[in-house]
Amino acid sequence: MSHYTEELNTLKQIVLSMSSHAEASVARSIRALIERDDALARQVIDDDNVLDEFEMRVDDVAIHLLAKAPLATDLRFTMVAMKIAQNLERVGDAAVTIARKSIDLGAEPQLKPYVDIPRMSSMALEMLNDSIASFINRDPLRARNVIPKDTEVDNLNNLLHQELMSLMIDRSNTISRCLSLMTICKSLEKIADHSTNIAEEVVYLYEAVDIRHQNIK
Repeated sequence: MSHYTEELNTLKQIVLSMSSHAEASVARSIRALIERDDALARQVIDDDNVLDEFEMRVDDVAIHLLAKAPLATDLRFTMVAMKIAQNLERVGDAAVTIARKSIDLGAEPQLKPYVDIPRMSSMALEMLNDSIASFINRDPLRARNVIPKDTEVDNLNNLLHQELMSLMIDRSNTISRCLSLMTICKSLEKIADHSTNIAEEVVYLYEAVDIRHQNIK
């Protein structure tokens, strides 16, 4: 194995480690919400710098690889790895937002049992896991299968938004809690968006087809 190939594999492993940390942050933030665990939420917030460090490591390795005038396929791989890292860093930001809102919600009585938010979280995390797996396993078909799921998350987000709006109108004392829950739902919707972005980059990487912004003629 050449030194260049070893560096490419290192880049892939950093992205894989970063994705595992991002997924864990989201899962912990939702568990903190459900279990009303402020300490766990603060752990998510404190660990956000880990993802920032991962992103900088990806950039360092990628820039070093780009300086070696890679072949077109390796150039695409390196550029896509950098874009995936950017999206994973933003997934971490969304997890921090959820964690902060869970702390706010923990200071007030719970409105109702959380059912749809954990469901939405599971959907978004499945999308994230599949998009990363498609990158690691060179599987653009799996990446393509991620993309339609974004609409399902959007629809659930819209439904929850409407329910919370109605609740705020009917019971003014729930406004702050409803707004916090809306922010959490929006954060999960953003995680699904970032997962979709990653999936689109994987299709580009392995099929050399840009499927972003397909509504633009």
